[in-house]
Amino acid sequence: MGGGIVGLATAHALERLRPDLRIALLEKEPAVGRHQTGRNSGVIHAGLYYAPGSLKSELCVNGGPRLRAFCRERGIPMTQTGKIVVATSRDQIPALDELEHRARANGVAFERTGPRGIADREPYAAGVEALWIPFTGAVCFADVARAFAAELVRAGHTVRTEFEVVGAHREDGGTRLLGTSGDVSARMVVNCAGLHVDRVMRLLGGEPDCAILPFRGEYWGLGESAARRVRGHIYPVPDARLPHLGVHFTRAVHGDVELGPNAVWAWGREAYGRFSGNWADALEALRYRGFRELAKTHWRTAVGEQWRSLNKRAAVSSARRLLPDLEPSDLVRWRSGIRAQAVAPNGELIQDFVVHERRGVIDVLNAPSPAATSCLAIGEYIAKKAIAQLD
Repeated sequence: MGGGIVGLATAHALERLRPDLRIALLEKEPAVGRHQTGRNSGVIHAGLYYAPGSLKSELCVNGGPRLRAFCRERGIPMTQTGKIVVATSRDQIPALDELEHRARANGVAFERTGPRGIADREPYAAGVEALWIPFTGAVCFADVARAFAAELVRAGHTVRTEFEVVGAHREDGGTRLLGTSGDVSARMVVNCAGLHVDRVMRLLGGEPDCAILPFRGEYWGLGESAARRVRGHIYPVPDARLPHLGVHFTRAVHGDVELGPNAVWAWGREAYGRFSGNWADALEALRYRGFRELAKTHWRTAVGEQWRSLNKRAAVSSARRLLPDLEPSDLVRWRSGIRAQAVAPNGELIQDFVVHERRGVIDVLNAPSPAATSCLAIGEYIAKKAIAQLD
């Protein structure tokens, strides 16, 4: 279940590994890739940031080259402009050292450089030291999702859109899924419902040990003059306590340049507008102890993020640490996406991918970035678990 890139990649892997299976992919929206898959920055990550030995590091490093090969074989446009992660002050050097350690441990190609190297790669960026990551690029992940879906259909499988699962019960040999447009029976159910994965897990008889909390990431588009000052991807040194990478400049696959995303609390799991929300989602989050613990720990960060969301000048002031010539008038468009972040009851932001397995069901409880980059590897990882049960 779930027509995002992880669900589609899992179905793709199942079809490749076990072509004898009958696969039905269920998606509640009118088309695939409508949420996290179609609303992210489109960056193909190299695997720099993730703790050595974690699923994120293993699957990202393995998945990135496979994704690029997949796109080349199918003519899906992509770029490889490289990324520079910039320390803008000397007190960020220890964190940059830790990133270098992770890059080396994860087998990521990189180069450590100073102001001259920064200027060679990104002439308008400012910084004292940086890591240059050559194998970073961009793609439209919605294009990749549509390619997965088309190949499934051509292979004789089913992609059912506008099918929202509203109930389930166990039956002999599997699970019967009750949907808004009919029922489906399956020997194995893979729950890749993204923003609603914990709710679907409960429908399937499980009890998640965390909750999905929605964080809206907002992007500003740069005007033509400002966009010319960014060659590829310019990132800050991230705050190691948080799962997002900080506001950065990204050159998308079709040439547009964006600034973002921030990480603002969203008052609804699909609340993409600045002032939109869903009362039921909001009350559910407020009742969750993990949300209250998270708010106590990170309220100062949350206030700063919200202020930069509402005040363009504050956003520009922060971004000038990387690109000093940026002006408020350079920001010309606004869009957003929502990150489905798993949070433990103690308020801990769960950093790694989380895949729970039980009889007849696999729940993908946490698969934020770099899941899109990792999609072919994470899809195969999940598919092999499903096949082991089926066999």
